[in-house]
Amino acid sequence: MIQFAIKFAIVFLLLAGCSLAPQKNSPVTVYDFGLQRPAEQSNPVPFTTSIFVAEIKAPVWLDNSAIQYRLAYHDPARSYAYASSRWAASPAKLLTLRIKDHLITRNGMISTHDGLKADYALHIELVEFTQVFDKPDNSLAIIRLRASLIERNSRLLLAQENFSSEQAAPSADAAGAVAAFISASDAVSDKLSQWLIPFLNQK
Repeated sequence: MIQFAIKFAIVFLLLAGCSLAPQKNSPVTVYDFGLQRPAEQSNPVPFTTSIFVAEIKAPVWLDNSAIQYRLAYHDPARSYAYASSRWAASPAKLLTLRIKDHLITRNGMISTHDGLKADYALHIELVEFTQVFDKPDNSLAIIRLRASLIERNSRLLLAQENFSSEQAAPSADAAGAVAAFISASDAVSDKLSQWLIPFLNQK
């Protein structure tokens, strides 16, 4: 009887140990913006002057790799982050690369190094980069930014403009948010390109 009790106690402790052992965390899915899409313009407009595109600056709450969303129908002032999905880098870094690739593909002649001589500098502040749900099953990826064009020799601010892009997410999850953000980033990049053409296509 004593031996049976001892064996039972050992089995119980082993089972308890298994249940008390730390559980493996579910794998985290890491996203970026994927490959740059080929230019869709039939007649791209090349820049005739050079421009330096600075790294995009972002507020503290966006300076991380979280994929953030808001529930506008519940509490629009509160932001959330997907627990098992994240960006490969901060939204500002991913968007900087996307805009540079977009301008190179469609307009050419941009400088990616601050030390190289360029006629103009483009500085961008990221204002919003969030998936916003107006209903539990319906959301938009929203990008808002402020762009400033500076003449590098004189350091004069030539122009400043706010840009935004909103794209519907195909699904109410992180994967849907990423797909919408890719489309929104391409749309806002194209708006930037069109805005820069009159300044950088000098005859």
